[in-house]
Amino acid sequence: MAKSSRAPRKRRAAPPARPLTLEIAALGAGGDGLAVAGGVRHFVPLSLPGESVVAVPRATSAEGVACSLVSVERASPERVAPFCPAFGRCGGCSLQHWQAEARSRWKRERVAVALGHRGFAEPPVAPTVNCPANTRRRATLALKGKKLGFREAAGHAVVAIDACPVLRPELSALIVPLKAVLAPLTDDAAVAMTWTDAGADVAIRADADLGWEAREALAAFAAAYDLARLAWDAGDGPVPLAVARPPTMSFGGVAVPFPAASFLQPSAEGEAALRDAVLAGLGDAETVADLFCGLGTFALPIARRALRVYAADADGAAVRALAAAAGATLEVAARDLFRDPLTAAELDRFDAVVFDPPRAGAQAQAAELARSGVPLAVAVSCNPASFARDARILVDGGYALERVTPVDQFPTSAHLELVAVFRR
Repeated sequence: MAKSSRAPRKRRAAPPARPLTLEIAALGAGGDGLAVAGGVRHFVPLSLPGESVVAVPRATSAEGVACSLVSVERASPERVAPFCPAFGRCGGCSLQHWQAEARSRWKRERVAVALGHRGFAEPPVAPTVNCPANTRRRATLALKGKKLGFREAAGHAVVAIDACPVLRPELSALIVPLKAVLAPLTDDAAVAMTWTDAGADVAIRADADLGWEAREALAAFAAAYDLARLAWDAGDGPVPLAVARPPTMSFGGVAVPFPAASFLQPSAEGEAALRDAVLAGLGDAETVADLFCGLGTFALPIARRALRVYAADADGAAVRALAAAAGATLEVAARDLFRDPLTAAELDRFDAVVFDPPRAGAQAQAAELARSGVPLAVAVSCNPASFARDARILVDGGYALERVTPVDQFPTSAHLELVAVFRR
């Protein structure tokens, strides 16, 4: 059969979305302004409650319509000038334009609303504990092509920066020289920077093998900028290239070896606020389990006052570092608490349990805790939604929610942490 000579039809481009004028009623959990138009929720970044804005719809999902901000027609009296030139493009901060007092109130409300969605009427949420700005001691930057910085707010592109005012000055000062030393070696990498007790620890993750010249250049860079350690991870784990001083972090007066790129609370001040709230919640408990213990942020301070402390985590490197530092002070175990939570029978030997899971929460472990006879539980969380789910499990199992303390370690973003006390 003869082929048709008719030219294929050209697809018509979708017409550009029409700008909308929206009244921002509140902020969503991610920090975007929320407006309802035509019965549909619209999310507008960089807007504030009470503002009238012009926005363009960008994408639709089950949650609503994600928009891009065009202009602010009526500004909130709580709007302030952002202090970073990358604000609005960089995805690292989303609330620099909001007064600190209003932001603090909203973060407390976030916790109360999340608990309300799980059936908690008037939950006992204390005022937010605020941490000072510009004290962040860890960050992971992305290198893409010749750009080193953070991912953009709504995508995967990298926003190049020369400094970050949210970081400790010692880490911010490394950004430009890091870009210079990495540019000849790779065009795609993740750079984890941490300020430890020994100074800056830098771990670079890139799918690139290094020759001797590259290794020498990186070692010279580490010496020139007085890094405590510089490591390179080509996919098999971080390999130290230069170690001037083995990095450690101190918890409860114990120096713990710091595995490269390990988890650490974002600021020393935030860590102290969380630790103090955990210890206050535990009171005089004598036998304590610290689950999702990491490097011992809570386990080691708890061990200074409790008779027996059990600490468990799935992170093998962190558990080994904690065990080496703690000696006989703690009972330390490597255990995947998502797949293999401590059972109710195992938990019953403790007076109290502390658990500090990742953002996904501790659903399986909370269920076992609810079935146990442990009289006291202290939860630490970085996600109000998963915390509220786990809190519902505990309360349905016989606990009472005694108090919740929000802790704001991320004053220029929507993130927050909290400590909650549950008692039978």
